[in-house]
Amino acid sequence: MQKTIVITGASDGIGTAAARELSRQGHQVVIVGRSEAKTTAIAQELGAAYFVTDFSQLSQVRELAAQLLVNYPRIDVLANNAGGFMGERAITNDGFEKAFQVNHLAPFLLTNLLMPVLIGSGATVIQTASLAARLMAKFDIEDLQSENSYSAQAAYGNAKLANILFTSELQRRFGGEGINAAAFHPGIVGTSFASDTAGFMKFIYHGPFKRFFTVDADKGANQLIWLAEATPGLQFETGAYYESGKIASKVNPLIHDEALAKQLWDRSATLVGI
Repeated sequence: MQKTIVITGASDGIGTAAARELSRQGHQVVIVGRSEAKTTAIAQELGAAYFVTDFSQLSQVRELAAQLLVNYPRIDVLANNAGGFMGERAITNDGFEKAFQVNHLAPFLLTNLLMPVLIGSGATVIQTASLAARLMAKFDIEDLQSENSYSAQAAYGNAKLANILFTSELQRRFGGEGINAAAFHPGIVGTSFASDTAGFMKFIYHGPFKRFFTVDADKGANQLIWLAEATPGLQFETGAYYESGKIASKVNPLIHDEALAKQLWDRSATLVGI
C-alpha cells in the first residue's frame, strides 16, 4: 500500500537516505528541509513535493503545518527527523534555547498542529532520538532552557530525552484515537552532523577515527524506513524507543517516568501556545 510520508530533516543524512528508499518503494514522500538548495535538489531527484522550513523559527513551523493540512488530507507517516547539535548556547527569535527548540519544541508543535489529519489517517509518528538521551542528558524540568547550567552535550542529550518522553506521552494521549508513536536511535551516523561545532562530538563524527565510530546514512536510515512501513502493534510496539531494531534495554530511567512526560508535554504546550 502506498503511503504519504512526511520526512523533516530530509535534505541531508538519514532523512535523505530514507526519502530515497521509501520513494523507490513507491510511497509518496514529502521532503522538508532547512537548506533550500539541498531540499530542492533531493526533491527534484525523487520527483517529490518539498517545503523549506527552518525549525529555529516557529512561525515557519506553523506555516509548514498549514501548507501540509491544505495539500495532504491524508498523512500516513510523520517522521520528525530534523534536529541537530548546536554547540554554544544560543537563543532563537522565539526566545528559546536553540537545541531545545529545534530538536523538541518544533516537532512537538508540528505534530500537534497536524493532529486532526494524523488522527484521521491512523498515522505513525516517528521521532529520531539518540543514545545521547542516556549518555549525555542532565534533564531538569525546571530548567528546560538550560539557563542555570549549559553544555552542548547535555543540551543535545536533554533534547533527545525529550523526544522519547514526547513519544511515550503522545501514545498515552492519542493512541486510543489512532496515533502510533515510536522513537529510535539511528546509530552514530557519519554525516554533516556536528560539523560546525568543536570538541568531543566533532571528534567522534569528523575526526581521524571517524570510520571506527560511525555508520553511513543508508544504514542509519534503516530503522526509520522500517518503522514507516511496519504495521503498528504487530511489527513494532507503539510508544516505545528502539535501538538496533528492538526495544532498547539500556536506557535513561527517566524515559519511564510518566509524570515527567506529562509535565514536559504540558509545559511544551504552554511554551508554543497551543
